[in-house]
Amino acid sequence: MYTVGVISDTHGLLRPEAVAALQGVNAILHAGDIGAPEVIHALERIAPVSAIRGNVDTDLWASVFPVTLTIELGGREFHLIHNITELKKAPKGVAAVVFGHSHKAAVEDRGGVLYFNPGSAGPKRFKLLVSVGKIHIVDGELRPGIVELKV
Repeated sequence: MYTVGVISDTHGLLRPEAVAALQGVNAILHAGDIGAPEVIHALERIAPVSAIRGNVDTDLWASVFPVTLTIELGGREFHLIHNITELKKAPKGVAAVVFGHSHKAAVEDRGGVLYFNPGSAGPKRFKLLVSVGKIHIVDGELRPGIVELKV
């Protein structure tokens, strides 16, 4: 089994609950609105991190992160985009589209492609859950889940 930790919309706040929830993953995807480079540095102490920038990531430090990214992890391809409304169509061959921006967790199958938003792990917004996600890859099959953080 290969496990991908998924986090988004930290807005500069990496909660200890998020760090605890991501322990033991093989890789981490950050779907944007990182907020501060220290967030990435802390996540890298858990596992290798692939990240994109979101609409709040406008300072010079964020320029090293692409706006979108397609990456292979655990034998499957993942496409990252911060705002799903900017995606016309999933790139050919991807198993999952990972996104953020809305702060609302979502797990949906669209024509055999997983659309996955881990929700927001940063500052609490309205009555939305504070959460991260995990995608377990077992025999090539994606098994996604949302992990609510008790904050």
